Amino acid sequence: MKNFDTLEELLYAHSDNRIIPGLERISRLLGRMGNPQNSFRSVHIVGTNGKGSTGAFISSVLTASGYRTGFYSSPHLESPGERLLVDGEALTADEWIDAVRVAAGNIMPGEDLPSYFELLTAGAFELARKAGIEAGVIEAGLGGKLDATNTMSSTACSVIASVSYDHIEYLGPTLEDIAGEKFAVVRRNVPAVFSGYDESLVPMFTEICREKGALPFIVSKQTKTENVHVTAEGNTFDFCAPGLELEGVMTGLIGSYQVRNAALALSAISLMRESFPKISEASIREGMKNAAWPGRLEVVSRKPLIILDGGHNLDGVKNLCGSVRELWPDRKFAVVYAAMRDKDYTGCLGLISETLRPWLYVSRVPGMARSATPDELLEAAGNFAWGSQPEAHDTPEAAIRRAISENDSVIVCGSLYLIGYVKRGKILR
Repeated sequence: MKNFDTLEELLYAHSDNRIIPGLERISRLLGRMGNPQNSFRSVHIVGTNGKGSTGAFISSVLTASGYRTGFYSSPHLESPGERLLVDGEALTADEWIDAVRVAAGNIMPGEDLPSYFELLTAGAFELARKAGIEAGVIEAGLGGKLDATNTMSSTACSVIASVSYDHIEYLGPTLEDIAGEKFAVVRRNVPAVFSGYDESLVPMFTEICREKGALPFIVSKQTKTENVHVTAEGNTFDFCAPGLELEGVMTGLIGSYQVRNAALALSAISLMRESFPKISEASIREGMKNAAWPGRLEVVSRKPLIILDGGHNLDGVKNLCGSVRELWPDRKFAVVYAAMRDKDYTGCLGLISETLRPWLYVSRVPGMARSATPDELLEAAGNFAWGSQPEAHDTPEAAIRRAISENDSVIVCGSLYLIGYVKRGKILR
C-alpha cells in the first residue's frame, strides 16, 4: 500500500512548481490522455470565497439524487486524497498514484513541464473517468480563465461565487480585473449563475454573458431567501427562485454567510435539472442538510468552545467575525492566528481586533516557507487593540495550548494551511 508521500514525490518530479498562467500545457496533456475531463457532465465553480461550501452543497444534492458524483477542490486539509471526493468519500493513495502516473506518462521528453496544479488536475480528471463519475463538481484553483479546470467542454452550469481581492499578482490589481478572469469561464448556451452581491460587477457579468452567449442568472436579483434562522447547530430558511420554491431548507453548515452560499447552490441546482433530471425536492432537501465542509467555521469542541476557520483574506475574515458575533454574542474569544506572508494579514488582524477584541496568540505554519513568522505577525498586531498583550509562539501547538489554558472560547484561523496542520496533527483530539 503506497502513501500520499509517494504521490507528492511523483507530482514534484514531473511538474514545474510555479504558477504559470495558460491552458496550452494542460490542454496538450489532457488531449494525449483522451480528454478525461469531458467524460462527465460538470459544474464549474469559480470565485474568491465560498467556492468550497457552494460545491459541497451542490455535490451533496447530486449524490442524494442518485448520481455518482465527484467533487474536486483545493487545497486539502489532512490528506491530498480529499481533493477529489467520490460520493463524499476520499480516494486512496494507490488510486491517485496510478492516475497521476497516467498523466505523467503523457509528458513528452524536452517539453515544458505542467505546473503542480495542472498535473494534479489531470490526475483528478483521469481518476474521475476511471471511477465512472456521472456528475463532476469542479472548483477552480486560481482565477478561472487560465485555470487548469477551464478545459471542460461538457459543462452543465458555470457558478461564480463572491469576487473580492486575492491573488492580485496573477489576476490583476482591480476588482474588475479579478472579476473578468472569473466571469470568462461562462459558456455559450450554458447557465451562468453569479451571486451578484457586489452589485457594481453585475453589468460586467451580464455583458460578458451576452458576448459569449451564456445564460445569465443573478442570485441577488432573481431569488428570495426569507425566514432565515441561524444557530450554532445549523441554518433554516425559505428559498424561492424561478422553478424552485422550498420552505424550511435546513443546512448543517453554520454562519449567516452559508445561507448566501446555499442560495447560490440552490440557484445553480434549479438551472441544472434538465441536465440532471433525477434531482427532486426530496434529494435537494437531503443533500442540503447533509452537506459538510470542514475547516470553515467548524466547531470541533463545545467545552471549551473551539472553532477552526481557514478564511485567509478580508472577505473570509469578515464572514468569520460577523458569524461569531451573531452566534455567540456574549462570548469573549481568544484567537490563534497564522497566515501566509503574501496575504493581507495586517488588514485581517485589524478586522479581528475591531470586531472581536480577543486575546491574540500568533504563530506560523511549520514547514511552509510562505508562512509569515510569529515576529512579523506580532509587529502587525501592534497596530491594533487587543484584550491582552499579544503573544508570539513558535508552533501552533504551543499557541493553542496557551490559548486554551487561559480562555474557554478559542478561534484558530488565518489560513487553510494552518487548519490542515492542526487537523493532521490531531492537536485538538
